Amino acid sequence: MEKEFYYYVGNHDEMVKKYRYKYIVIVGNEVVGVYDDEITAIKESRKKYKPGHFMVQYVDKGKDNYTISYVSPIFNYAT
Repeated sequence: MEKEFYYYVGNHDEMVKKYRYKYIVIVGNEVVGVYDDEITAIKESRKKYKPGHFMVQYVDKGKDNYTISYVSPIFNYAT
């Protein structure tokens, strides 16, 4: 998910303009889903992608909003 995270950080300003206050799902260098809440973003993404193959990110201004949500068969963890 390092690739997805760096894609988000590198395109942060554009993401804020398009998706502020939303949870986005990133696979590779592409936003593949937009949701109002994190739980729905994870549940819907797990229907399409294997755990560990997508990143859920809350979009807002500022570096304090850079987080990574890890989804695996064993646990979910957000940093």
